[in-house]
Amino acid sequence: MKRIIKTTALLIGLASSLFLISSCEKLLNPEQTLKITEDRLYGDWYEYRSIAMGMYGLQQNLVEQLFLLGELRGDLLNITENAEADMVEIYNFNISKSNKYANPQNFFRLIAACNNFSRILKIKHPEVTDHTVPSTNYDRLYGEALTMRAWAYFNAVRIYGNIPYIPESLTTLEEVQDFVNSPGVYYDSVHVLLSPTGIYKPESEWAVQDSAEEVGVIYDYTIELEKQLWDQDMVIDYFTDQLENEIKSIGVNHYIDNGDETWDVTIWRNFGLHALLGHMYLTRGNFEAAAPHFEAIIKNTTETLRYHLDESFFQYNWRNIFSNIDIREHIFTIWFNKAYFQQNKFQQWFEPWGPHKFMLKPSYPAIKNWESQWRNQVININSSNKANSKMTFPGLPSDFFRGMGSSYLYTNGETPITEQQYRSMIFLRADEDERSSRAIMENMDTIVFKYSINKGRYDQDANYNIYRAAGIHLYLAEMYVYWWTAHTGIVTPPDAGPAYTRITGIVNDGSYYTTLSTRPELGVRGRVGLGRPGDGMSVSNDYFIHDPYTNKIIGYEDLSGGRIERKKEIWEEELLEERALELAYEGERFYDLMRFAQRKGDPSILAKRVAAKFPANRQAEMEALLMDEYNWYIHWFDEPTETPAE
Repeated sequence: MKRIIKTTALLIGLASSLFLISSCEKLLNPEQTLKITEDRLYGDWYEYRSIAMGMYGLQQNLVEQLFLLGELRGDLLNITENAEADMVEIYNFNISKSNKYANPQNFFRLIAACNNFSRILKIKHPEVTDHTVPSTNYDRLYGEALTMRAWAYFNAVRIYGNIPYIPESLTTLEEVQDFVNSPGVYYDSVHVLLSPTGIYKPESEWAVQDSAEEVGVIYDYTIELEKQLWDQDMVIDYFTDQLENEIKSIGVNHYIDNGDETWDVTIWRNFGLHALLGHMYLTRGNFEAAAPHFEAIIKNTTETLRYHLDESFFQYNWRNIFSNIDIREHIFTIWFNKAYFQQNKFQQWFEPWGPHKFMLKPSYPAIKNWESQWRNQVININSSNKANSKMTFPGLPSDFFRGMGSSYLYTNGETPITEQQYRSMIFLRADEDERSSRAIMENMDTIVFKYSINKGRYDQDANYNIYRAAGIHLYLAEMYVYWWTAHTGIVTPPDAGPAYTRITGIVNDGSYYTTLSTRPELGVRGRVGLGRPGDGMSVSNDYFIHDPYTNKIIGYEDLSGGRIERKKEIWEEELLEERALELAYEGERFYDLMRFAQRKGDPSILAKRVAAKFPANRQAEMEALLMDEYNWYIHWFDEPTETPAE
């Protein structure tokens, strides 16, 4: 989108960020005060394309809200004393109806725009619903609109717990708001349907004797709509079915014309659709349905074998995932560019140097997780008393390539820590020289750095990843944990070898792919140097507990004798930690915790982790609050309310 989101003002007048038109007699009013009717607006392919780009602009408007509600309610992000009042409410799980980040208005905008665009496509290009007709670009636009709408509903229901289903006849924000705020039955003033003839002509071409039905439309002025609140299962069931069965094709291939391959991951196309479907099925607990979609991504047979985790982002290059868009890693990314006045507030929120405000910072548990990773460790196992085993070599501390300097940064005011200072601090702490270690860190604070990599102070246009390759690999590993334990490690999931080796082969070293081809694979941890036997994820019969900062063995647990359920618990903990190491501050942390907790029926999985980021005197209070799943949601729709104005 270098994109036409802002240059479409001539056609869309993004005064209301593309609120399209809602019926044949409603008008769109561009900034130039022109009045363009539907039959004139949709007369050219480039106008359809421009309107689709405007819908991606509506997705941009959701990014800050999605980030805050997905991360600040999780365990990896804290507020600072500079935080806005709305951020403080989110942090404390005490969110008011006036909170701008809790307002569903931007979801309604996108849903209304998708409703209208899909309606127009069905009227003017009825072939989009005919699977016997070869696909055209109109089919691909229709697929994009349906996918954007499903994505909006899925994210909204995870936030609010339930969401009003917005009938497709409602195509403006005003109509949606009136419908949502109605106490019961809502009467839609105008609704347009295809007639049985399936033939459409614009009103300007009607003959005097033509009727609406003869030219392909039926007007119904008194449609009754009953408001229905859909929960997460209803949303997932409805939209997975729609996406699986109604989409003929998805995603216009813009880069054929302009040579910019990043178009393939900044609009909804096949891999993004697979990621969304797999994610929804995984959230629903339908692993059998999710697996083919995830495998379509990571087992793809494209010429470049996209999305395998090779040396493209090896070690120091891992941070390049966040400085550019790259189709080897990104699956669907929301693009920003300050040259087109498309920016976000991430740098303003995270950076401590002017003109930014430093409102949010990494939590202590997040930093501890990165800094308690060890590579190349060697254990001398005492076979006669394994609890007395010792470290032959503790290894090298820190998840160095994903942690400091990539996901977070230490700074003293506006001065970042040097790499030498950081290494000295880490090794001094490992040697238990706390005094020298603390001396280096005096007056240091931590900042979120992912959205500042290679950014100028005033850029404020970091891209926002919705789906990327490593996240999909970890989703698939998560599924294998449950398949493996559900079958007590004996019966294997579909299309898999032993599930245990599949998990480690995905996460540690890429050996999951050895039967597919000779393509080079490193695994999620392997590409940052943490996938070898001494530092990869593993849940063996001998489970050692280590001090996070010295790596000394401080505990031992014997997992032999078929202790499958206990091994599953440890795998869950390891995978949640790995998702934090790889995907922190990408908007999904709170929902990761929710998914694991709900699947196991144990709210403490979320409650304990989130409470741990609070000051010691508040941890018990917050844990008790979050043991009640009711408090995980923003109950915006519990009773009719008027949506606040912007």
